[in-house]
Amino acid sequence: MTWEDSFRPFANSGFRYFIVGRTVMLFGNAMAPVAVAFAVLHIGGGPSGLGLVLAARSIPQVVFLLFGGVIADRFARHHVLIVAGTLSGVAQAGAAALVISGNATVAGLMVIEAIQGIVAAFTFPAMQAMVPLLIPERDQWQQANALAAAGRTMAFMVGPAVGGILVATVGAGWGLGANAMTYLVGAAVFARLRLASRHRAAPMSMIRELSQGWSEFVSRTWVWVVVLAFGVLNAIHAGAWFTLGPVIADSTFGPDGWGLVLAAEGAGAMVGIVLLLRLRWRHPMRVGMLGAAVLALPMAVLGWSPGVLILALAALLAGVGLELFSVNWETSLQQHVPIDRLSRVASYDALGSFVALPVGQVIAGPLAGLVDVRRVVIGGAILYAVVAVATMAVPAVWRLTAGTAEPVPENVPT
Repeated sequence: MTWEDSFRPFANSGFRYFIVGRTVMLFGNAMAPVAVAFAVLHIGGGPSGLGLVLAARSIPQVVFLLFGGVIADRFARHHVLIVAGTLSGVAQAGAAALVISGNATVAGLMVIEAIQGIVAAFTFPAMQAMVPLLIPERDQWQQANALAAAGRTMAFMVGPAVGGILVATVGAGWGLGANAMTYLVGAAVFARLRLASRHRAAPMSMIRELSQGWSEFVSRTWVWVVVLAFGVLNAIHAGAWFTLGPVIADSTFGPDGWGLVLAAEGAGAMVGIVLLLRLRWRHPMRVGMLGAAVLALPMAVLGWSPGVLILALAALLAGVGLELFSVNWETSLQQHVPIDRLSRVASYDALGSFVALPVGQVIAGPLAGLVDVRRVVIGGAILYAVVAVATMAVPAVWRLTAGTAEPVPENVPT
């Protein structure tokens, strides 16, 4: 495959608008936690207040996620993104005004973050199902997803740093204001999308549409097996890496070294994206689950011998593996799930994959207190690798081939 082939999706103007709008909104999502956290702390909310504000966003996002999938399948997805971006921008502008004027309270910020959580529940399923509508050439979907992943990775690498700089220089309120602008700009870019109108089938009840999405989800063994596995894998990773990782780093190579390790993981993600732009695999989920298994490597190094350079190298390889999984997973869903039900399946995927994540965060500390922090991390690495490899060995996952997607039916709202 030539480099020209790798970047061919950019020849589609609709895809270019989508990538720009998506990247800008994800950049805003990456900025938001920094600005919100310091806004809460600056008004005297303290750690408990910050926890309440963060929970006010995450709980509604989980609760409304399945409904977000139904809405994204029922209505034109770019219209869902326009409305979502506009609501996020207005809500965050309200938070900025409260903080700048000195009228912000923990309760007020909780209300605004709850709105943001609800909006996010509708945004994710809509974004996950846009590529097949924008790129008619199905053999370009992997490259399109890889290019989208590049934007996501850059947004998540740069966004927190920009958020921190804004908070440090002009204050949390103005940081929230800049965050609001990213959402509004993203919505404006999505408004430039022009997709052909199609006949809409008569809408079913919300419950029936949820049931239809569930049927699509459970009818594909490879889908629910991988989602179930990632419910476990994400809980392990959240506990062993993101919760206990900083604890080990603080007593060894320090926060600067930990920042280097996380940056190396981001660099590895970009390497993975380059591979995905150049290569295709007949059995994408074999490659994807093997890539996921590599995430156990930096956890094992962290627990066994936390030297910063070897850990950074392991994190770089994990970044490669993470993108090999993410893009092959997204492309496989797009190829094998009917497009008019893809957002609902994506919402079940997100719910199942991340619902247990707080469990890992909560139990990691007590386990480390009972045993030893490094033993817990090493145990997590071993369990992570076993689950990932066992999932890859499931026949439905192992045998899945890169398929030809079903044509877009005429009743898909675009």
